[in-house]
Amino acid sequence: MPELINRLVDCQVRLRAAPAENHLRAVVPPNSCSRRWTGRHQNPPDREHWTDVHQPFDRRSSTKSTVPECIAEVTMRFRSSRVTLITGLLAAAVAGGCGQSPSTTGTVPSASSSVPSAAPESNTAGDIPDNQVYVTFTSPDNLFTVSVPEGWSRSTVGADTVFSDKFNSIRVQTAARADAPTVDSAASEELTPIAATTPGYIPGAVSTVQRGAGQAILITYTATSTADPVTGKSVSEAVERYEFWRGGHEVVLTLTGAHGADNVDPWRAVTDSLQWS
Repeated sequence: MPELINRLVDCQVRLRAAPAENHLRAVVPPNSCSRRWTGRHQNPPDREHWTDVHQPFDRRSSTKSTVPECIAEVTMRFRSSRVTLITGLLAAAVAGGCGQSPSTTGTVPSASSSVPSAAPESNTAGDIPDNQVYVTFTSPDNLFTVSVPEGWSRSTVGADTVFSDKFNSIRVQTAARADAPTVDSAASEELTPIAATTPGYIPGAVSTVQRGAGQAILITYTATSTADPVTGKSVSEAVERYEFWRGGHEVVLTLTGAHGADNVDPWRAVTDSLQWS
């Protein structure tokens, strides 16, 4: 830029100092860049007053290096310099923008925290939902009723009725029995047959519990489930066997769920619902 400014000043000085040069352009023959006027008259009478010059023109006396040409040259250089300057500034801006990483002062919320979830309660595999609806099952002989989860599939295995959903199941059995079972009788009479027919059997405990229909014997143990027909996988199951008795009739409710599932409240609702007719 300083060079361009000096060039403009030089052109202005020449315009003021040598006005006669501009008049000579009208009489200088075209393409006579190697000649200059050597006469002292303003209008040369003939060509004999022209002298060949074999050295480069002096820009201060050349009839071709006029002020308009000088200005045109400076303008062209200025435009070229301006384009170069703008290009450089743009390149620097782009480089600066790409080199900087945006700074944040807050924490970007995740999709789960910013969007309210309308999904139902998520349950661990095997958990029965707290809002589970129950329906009443009546034994074929009208001896008793019991509540079971609505929507579970129902099947008959021999004389037993089974309600199941995934790895959860409720088996309802009835039998004739002369006297009420006890902890001792259950330990001596029930555990051996259960162990013999249960895959992966691991003994638990035998105790008495109080439910809506009265006292019941509770036998707990661990078993291995049958393979899932789709995935072919088996899981460890927690089993609770409740034995109710009245007037020579025994009702057995066997509740099974995946080991570790939180089914305490649903199982309590089912066993508390049993009523003798």
